[in-house]
Amino acid sequence: MTLGVQFHTIFMMFLSGIAIGAIFDVFRVLSGKLRLPRWTIPFIDMVYWIVATILVFRLLIYSNEGQVRVFIFLGMGIGVCFYFAFLSTWVIRLTLLLIRITIAIYRFFAKTVELVLIKPIIGLYRLTVIILGFLLAVAIFLYRIVLQLLYPVWRLLLWMTRPVHKYFVIPVWLKKLKGNILLIIRRLFSK
Repeated sequence: MTLGVQFHTIFMMFLSGIAIGAIFDVFRVLSGKLRLPRWTIPFIDMVYWIVATILVFRLLIYSNEGQVRVFIFLGMGIGVCFYFAFLSTWVIRLTLLLIRITIAIYRFFAKTVELVLIKPIIGLYRLTVIILGFLLAVAIFLYRIVLQLLYPVWRLLLWMTRPVHKYFVIPVWLKKLKGNILLIIRRLFSK
């Protein structure tokens, strides 16, 4: 391994140390903001270490074909220390800002969907109910007027057909059937 490759490798491990620290802060801030249950913390830690391991080994393979040397750990340690000394507060602030921006965008889209889709649908539903209620009230009103207007005609028709009523006798079995049906309906709806 040449000296140039070694310096390139230590620089890449320095960057991976910074990245590991940044990922740690992002995971920490996200788990705090999302208020995750305590039982999920081991899973979050496992995901963090899997991501960090994959990152380090990908950079190690890129920089020196995966050869592990002592200066690799030294570069990672210097990178982590540098990150926590100088960059940690900035990454936390940036993460919090991104969370606030994401929440604001989500609220904007939720409010837009509510104003553009949900409120008009509710308004149309209410308008339809009002119109149908009005039409039903008008129909009932007209029905009652028509019944009142036709009542004298009905009485006249009954008076005119009185002589033939004796020929239209309801059989006894039909009367009993009607009584049984009414009894079944009362039993069903009385409970």
